[in-house]
Amino acid sequence: MTISVDRVKSFLWQHVLLLFSLELMTIGVDLCIKSCLGSSVISSIPYILTLAGEDGMAFPLTVGGYTIAMNFFFVICQILLLRRRFQLVQLFQLVIGYVFGWLIDFNNVWLEPVVCDTLWSQILCQFAGCLVMGMGITFEVKCGSVTMPGEGITIALGLVTGRPFAKVKIAVDTVLVIGAVACCYTFFGRWIWSVVGPGTLFAMLFVGFVVKVLTPRVRWFDTLLESPRYAVGLLAKALRYKD
Repeated sequence: MTISVDRVKSFLWQHVLLLFSLELMTIGVDLCIKSCLGSSVISSIPYILTLAGEDGMAFPLTVGGYTIAMNFFFVICQILLLRRRFQLVQLFQLVIGYVFGWLIDFNNVWLEPVVCDTLWSQILCQFAGCLVMGMGITFEVKCGSVTMPGEGITIALGLVTGRPFAKVKIAVDTVLVIGAVACCYTFFGRWIWSVVGPGTLFAMLFVGFVVKVLTPRVRWFDTLLESPRYAVGLLAKALRYKD
């Protein structure tokens, strides 16, 4: 079987853009955490476990570390649910899940100066986080690579139960939030609003809205995905404009 050079280039470019999409998504995750109004759904359980680890009540892992572990768990669940229907190419979710978790920790370092000490700064940080996360998810979907583990487990459950993706997604998100609240009470004996709060509910609604609005309006990203030369042309034009 011969693999053309063009196909290799296309694959590499696709995943360069995927990396850019994951970067946006994880910046959004970190901004939501820093708002202290409630983390995003996907990071709620990792965040509370990290806080518990800091107090010696759980393994001392970062939010990114627990996110990687959770993503690996999602992939294992997919294998158990789908069995022979699980496509081997979907094991690439392990790589994406690892990179996603690593980027959460990486971005948390350079976002450390961001401090929300007023309610308005918290609201602004939460809004910015959800907006950037929605942009990242939009681009990630358009990249057309394998799904994120969180989406993969939703798809697997949908195939097994015969329920539509949207309804299963709501159920999965609800379970994650309930699990985070349960962890709050298990480790701290109370509901921690900075982990699961109004910002979490806002993220559940607003991120989906951003994706819905942006998807038909970023056709330039489709062109960018199809041709690296288009990206070079945009960069050259930007540099000429700067001069």
